[in-house]
Amino acid sequence: MSNRESREVLVPDGLDGLRIDQVISRLFGLSRTVAAELVSAGEVTVDGQECMKSTRVAAGGQLSVLLPEPPKPASAPEPELVEGLAVIYSDDDIAVVDKPVGVAAHSSPGWNGPTVVAGLAAAGHRISVHGPPERQGIVHRLDVGTSGLMAVAKSERAYSALKRAFKQREVDKRYRTVIQGHPDPLRGTIDAPIARHPGHDFKFAVRAGGRASITHYDTLEAFPAASLLDVQLETGRTHQIRVHFSALRHPCVGDLIYGADPTLASKLGLTRQWLHAYRLGFIHPGTAKPVEFRCEDPPDLAHALRVLRGLD
Repeated sequence: MSNRESREVLVPDGLDGLRIDQVISRLFGLSRTVAAELVSAGEVTVDGQECMKSTRVAAGGQLSVLLPEPPKPASAPEPELVEGLAVIYSDDDIAVVDKPVGVAAHSSPGWNGPTVVAGLAAAGHRISVHGPPERQGIVHRLDVGTSGLMAVAKSERAYSALKRAFKQREVDKRYRTVIQGHPDPLRGTIDAPIARHPGHDFKFAVRAGGRASITHYDTLEAFPAASLLDVQLETGRTHQIRVHFSALRHPCVGDLIYGADPTLASKLGLTRQWLHAYRLGFIHPGTAKPVEFRCEDPPDLAHALRVLRGLD
């Protein structure tokens, strides 16, 4: 039996002139992709008439939509051994892992691959039950294509304390990245708001009205076509480092999604962005003492760096 709901609303003034898929996305909290699929399937009408994805709607129009079935409630993921996932520290409150590339923090509708949550469960670690079932214990994330340190809450007090610390910018998050070209100045701060990209659901961009985003950087080493940077995040927006340096026309080497040169990536043997979370510091939620963790560059990034230095 179908649980699909039919909804009829008037297009509000604030959405006047937008494409129909954008309007549906904003009114009903659906992705642009799902909204476009509903339009293509003939399950959307404006003033009683079917429309195309490119149709722009006027304020006051009668919009009728047959919504998709609501997703099934998420459940905790099954334990799954994750190759390369290294637990570098663990106690009753926290686990700190060195996440390899190709692993997500937790499961999501668009990801069925290995996750940190499932890997920790398979290794016998009890995770905090706070948070949605599929992402229990996760207090911050790294992109699938970014490697490095993540802290995971194992106790309820740790979950609350770490979420608060990240929100209040009390966590020291450091990355190493290789960008194309040379930043000017060689050391500086990027203070530019970030929001979803207007034309791509999965991308972000520097946009007026976006969320405040602050990135500090320092050049460690310069090569003819690239620079190795130490980066400190003051905020923690999705894709923040990638978006900020792409906006400066210095994308992370290997980051083809944000405009990196594929020829240089191929020369260095990279199949992902050169970006690694190497240092993580915070106040331990159990002992109230500062702790700091570090990890080395993974093999693929270390090899690319040797090529840039002329050693490989």
